Amino acid sequence: MGAYRGLPSLGYALTQGRRAAAGWPALAGNHVMIRCAGGVVVLCHLQRGSLSVTVGEQVGTGQPVARCGNSGNSTEPHVHVQAIDRLPVEVASAVPMSCDGRLPHNGEVIEG
Repeated sequence: MGAYRGLPSLGYALTQGRRAAAGWPALAGNHVMIRCAGGVVVLCHLQRGSLSVTVGEQVGTGQPVARCGNSGNSTEPHVHVQAIDRLPVEVASAVPMSCDGRLPHNGEVIEG
């Protein structure tokens, strides 16, 4: 998927206010929320039409749930991962998270 660079970024910038005014779902774009023991893990900016799970479905470790995209408030494909303590998102607090006991470096690929 292409990123918004050069002249296309102007169109993206002009619609930024509309996304912000529409609230969290517009900023997150296509997203999945997974309830777990520590709260909720949220995956945002997923590719439109790529969801492979349904609401209420139990998912397992390593199970694909969607494809990387750039929906919502995103200029290039990536997946935003965030842990929160509860729903709804608007009143939730962030929960610290790690991968294999450490915080990954920017751009690092996590496998497993």
